[in-house]
Amino acid sequence: MDLPTSAAKPIAALPAARSASVAGPLAAAVAASWLCLAGPALAQTTVTRSETVPAGKQARLVIVPNLKKDCSSGPMPEIKVVTPPKSGSLITKAGKLKTPAKYRCPNKDAEVQAIFYQPNSGYTGSDGVVVEIKNSDGEVEKRDIRITVDKAGDKAKDEKKNGTDL
Repeated sequence: MDLPTSAAKPIAALPAARSASVAGPLAAAVAASWLCLAGPALAQTTVTRSETVPAGKQARLVIVPNLKKDCSSGPMPEIKVVTPPKSGSLITKAGKLKTPAKYRCPNKDAEVQAIFYQPNSGYTGSDGVVVEIKNSDGEVEKRDIRITVDKAGDKAKDEKKNGTDL
């Protein structure tokens, strides 16, 4: 029996693709052996939040520094788009910033990854995006961001998030 080598397939789906040629208890044993190879599941938190974006403007949705919990520098965070927006596009940027005074590591120079949302021209209404963020400590967090594209925009909101600056 040839073993599948593609890492792109989900591990649990691999035995099913071969099960037509394997019958009965042997199929169950093969399936169980593949699941054992999968390893432990990593804990993952999901954060749901809302953002309002002015029509025709870009807004920063996510910004993640390369700082570990102890405030030392770590590897660049990884941001993976799980569900892209239906009525706009995402722009990723990397750069260097000093963390805000109220951040857990205040006034620290850090490299950052950021995602900006740009609504389609003329679009107003609801949109959304889901991203997975692997921070510098290796922890993964899923963010479900519900977006409202507003006609006029609210200037009282955080102006720092609107635009293309990190």
